[in-house]
Amino acid sequence: MSDNNNDREHPMTFMKSLLGASAIALTAGAALAEPAIIFDLGGKFDKSFNEAAFNGAERWAKETGGTYKELEMQSEAQREQALRRLAESGANPVVMTGFAFGDVLNTVAPDFPDTKFAIIDMVVDQPNVKSVVFTEHEGSYLVGMMAGLASKTGTVGFIGGMDIPLIRRFGCGYAQGVLAANPDAKVVLNMTGTTPAAWNDPVKGAELAKGQKAQGADVIYAAAGGTGVGVLQAAADEGILSIGVDSNQNGMHPGKVLTSMLKRVDVAVYNAFKEGVDLAPGINVLDLKSEGVGYAMDENNAALVTPEMQAAVDAAAEKIKSGELVVHDYMSDNTCPAATF
Repeated sequence: MSDNNNDREHPMTFMKSLLGASAIALTAGAALAEPAIIFDLGGKFDKSFNEAAFNGAERWAKETGGTYKELEMQSEAQREQALRRLAESGANPVVMTGFAFGDVLNTVAPDFPDTKFAIIDMVVDQPNVKSVVFTEHEGSYLVGMMAGLASKTGTVGFIGGMDIPLIRRFGCGYAQGVLAANPDAKVVLNMTGTTPAAWNDPVKGAELAKGQKAQGADVIYAAAGGTGVGVLQAAADEGILSIGVDSNQNGMHPGKVLTSMLKRVDVAVYNAFKEGVDLAPGINVLDLKSEGVGYAMDENNAALVTPEMQAAVDAAAEKIKSGELVVHDYMSDNTCPAATF
């Protein structure tokens, strides 16, 4: 992208300027209050979670002609200092992607009462923080049904990124959807790791995908950020189907990605930027009913999804929206009746 905002064109230069001197533009004031976004580990072009957030920021910039600051996290050690320096620079609101910012934001937010913050995928109870969360289990149920209906072997897989309750929520909802479509199906679940590095390890993702294929899986759902790129690539190479996540990843391997579970991180960022300094604090839940989650259909996967499959999934979606069907939420009690991790 090309515009006059050097902060966006050179995020690492901006990072260095933020982290370099303690005395930075503290006199910036409200006149220079641009919104800002901090991407989590994996980078803004991870084809998944961070990239969805970036797309939301870009949509706001295109519609308004406004500019924004952006930072890409390079290590865990940068979180607090980067957040503080960004707030000190006058950015408002400051949006961050990922649960891992939770503890840091809880510490930093009280020190900047006039700055509004928004965090995606974590609840932080502070008067100047908007917490945006999604019902990932609902969207995962739908793509699980799709997997169960598409599988010819009766075995499907799930590969998560970092082993945390949030990602288990994806896997559990997926397994429930698979079994709703095929009660005799087998679901193989793997996590990539237990540290943030698990979000950006496509080589490990590919290895896990090949291992699941060896166990009979012919459809694999990846909820692993940048690691999922390796999962989708390996599935395509091995002649089996994959399911993307967060962004619409159908086009990465046309005709080989069954669908993608859409998590509208782009909408969360766009809304936060649009609210600006008037960002409303509190918890904002983006669910299936509000189109916060869903599944992707386009020309890239049209030949893979029969009208009967789509009708079955859409019928389930309507039941979820109406409350007739309640998808189990792993984060509500840390159990998963449909599968074992």
